[in-house]
Amino acid sequence: MLLMVAAGVTLAARPAGAQTAAVHSEMPVADPAEVGMSADKLALVVPKLQEFVDAKKVAGATVIVARRGHIVLHDSVGWRDIERDLPLEKDSIVRIYSMTKAITSVAIMMLIEEEQVELDAPVSCYLPELADCQVFSGMQDGEMQRVAPERQMTVRDLLRHTSGLTYGFFGDTPVDQAYVAAGVLKRDDTLDDLATKLSRLPLLHQPGVKFNYSVSTDVLGCIIERVSGHSLADFFQQRVFDPLDMQDTAFVVAPEDVGRFSDNHSPRAIGGLRVIDESHESDFLSQPGHYSGGGGLTSTARDYMRFCQMLLNQGELAGARLLESDSVLEMTKNQVPDSAYPIGVGDTRPGVGFGLGFSVVCEITDWTQFCHVGEYGWGGAASTHFWISPDDELAVVVLSQRMPFTFQLETAVKPLIYAAIED
Repeated sequence: MLLMVAAGVTLAARPAGAQTAAVHSEMPVADPAEVGMSADKLALVVPKLQEFVDAKKVAGATVIVARRGHIVLHDSVGWRDIERDLPLEKDSIVRIYSMTKAITSVAIMMLIEEEQVELDAPVSCYLPELADCQVFSGMQDGEMQRVAPERQMTVRDLLRHTSGLTYGFFGDTPVDQAYVAAGVLKRDDTLDDLATKLSRLPLLHQPGVKFNYSVSTDVLGCIIERVSGHSLADFFQQRVFDPLDMQDTAFVVAPEDVGRFSDNHSPRAIGGLRVIDESHESDFLSQPGHYSGGGGLTSTARDYMRFCQMLLNQGELAGARLLESDSVLEMTKNQVPDSAYPIGVGDTRPGVGFGLGFSVVCEITDWTQFCHVGEYGWGGAASTHFWISPDDELAVVVLSQRMPFTFQLETAVKPLIYAAIED
C-alpha cells in the first residue's frame, strides 16, 4: 500500500501493529581501526571537551560516536553537580529539550505510514480548532491586523517549521509578544489548551513561505494524541522507546533515577557557572500538564545514540523497524522552498535547509565549514547536539547542560571526529 506525500514521491505504508519486535542488545563496541577511523585522532576529542570543563564553560560533557553501527567512543568529563563534586557519568540523565523534536517527527511519520495521518493534509483535519487561523498583516491603532491565509497550514508545514506559527521567545514581533502574553506552552496547560490558545492568535506569516522555528512540533504531539488515542508519553514508550530499548528516555525522571540526573547550568557574569535547575528539585521530576513534543524529554547518550542509529539504518535497529527507508530518506533531505532557505533561528545559517524534523546541510559555506553535505541533526536548549552523516555511516551525540544554547562543543569536536575518518 502506498501513500502519496508529494508529486512523484511515495511512502510505503504499514498497517498498525506490523512493527517488528526488537531484540534488545547493546550496540557493539569496536576499535576505531575496525570501522575505518583513527584511534589517535579520535583520542583528541575527550581532551578537547575537558578544556571546556577546565575553563568553566560547561560543567560536564558526554560524547558518543558510532560508525558502521559500532561504538568507537563513549566517555564523559566534568560534573553533573558542581556544588557537591559529583561527576558526570556516561549514563547520566540530561534534559535534551529540542532534541525531542526528532522523536516526535519520527512518531508522526509512523502514523503517516499507517495512513492515520496525511502529510499534506491541513492540520485542521486533526485539530479543527485551527481551521480558521488568520495571518498577521501589520499593526493599526495598536491592534494586530489579520488577513485570510492563502492556504491552511499542513502537517508537512509543521514538520519543516513553515507553518506560520512561532515560539514567542526567539523574536519580538507583535505576534511573538502575543504568544508570551497568552502563555503559550504554559507547563500546566494540556495540549488541547495549546490548540485553543493558538486558534486565537494570528500566524506570523503565510503557511509554506518562510522557515520560523516554532511550537509546530508541539502541535504534532497534539495530533499524535488525538489520532492515536494515547498520551504522547504512552505512544513514545510503546512505539519508540520500548522497541529501541531506550531505557532512560522519558518526560519525567523516575524517583530511582534522580541520582543520575544532572543539574543544569548557566554562565555567571563574573565567570564560571551557576546552577539554574537543581536535579533534586527540577520540574522534570513531576508530571507536567502536557507532554511537550517540542522539548520535554530527558535522555542519556546511550539511548539517543540508539535512536540515531535507527535513523542511520534507515528506520530499523536490532530487528525493530519503526519506519520504512523511503520515509527516512524523505525526512532527511531538504524540504523547505527557496523562499525559506537557508534556515535561521535567531540568525541565518547559510548552507542549511530543513527536512521533516531535522536540519540538513545542503552546501558548504562559512557556517557549515566543519560539516559534510547530507549531514542532518539538531540540538537542544541546554547545549545538547546530535548529527548523522549517512555518507560517512556516522552518528554523533554530544551532551552538556548549559543554557543559553551554544554551538561551542559541537563546533570544537566535529572537525576532530570527521578528521578521524580514514576511508
